[in-house]
Amino acid sequence: MAISSSKSIDQALASNHDTLRLGLDGVKGGIVGAHPLESLRESERRFWEEKKRMGCDLCYGSAFNLRKDLDRQIFARFKRPPGAIPSSMLGLEALTGSLDDFGFEDYLNVPQDSEVFRPADMHHGMEVHLGLSKGPVCPNIN
Repeated sequence: MAISSSKSIDQALASNHDTLRLGLDGVKGGIVGAHPLESLRESERRFWEEKKRMGCDLCYGSAFNLRKDLDRQIFARFKRPPGAIPSSMLGLEALTGSLDDFGFEDYLNVPQDSEVFRPADMHHGMEVHLGLSKGPVCPNIN
């Protein structure tokens, strides 16, 4: 019974990950969590976002926040097809106010400057989009 369950797990892992297109699947990314400062920064961002939401609710009413949530959902769906020009999400950044923020990721974490940067495969992205292939549209670089 243990052999059949291990075979089914191996088959499930093999069917979810296309090794030839996406490279070897790493285990470290699934085990290691975020850096403590990153989680602290995220919790502080959520705290201030909730404060702003409460202030808008008290000043403008609950319909204002519902409208902002609807606009956020619309702007979050916009994506360009994979290729040379990445999606900028400018509308979402303008709506959330993150357009004015200049964080360390704006100058230190540019993917094109990385040594292991792989440009997106447009053909694979369209295959995933049309349902002809499985896997992520653009693989993460580990």
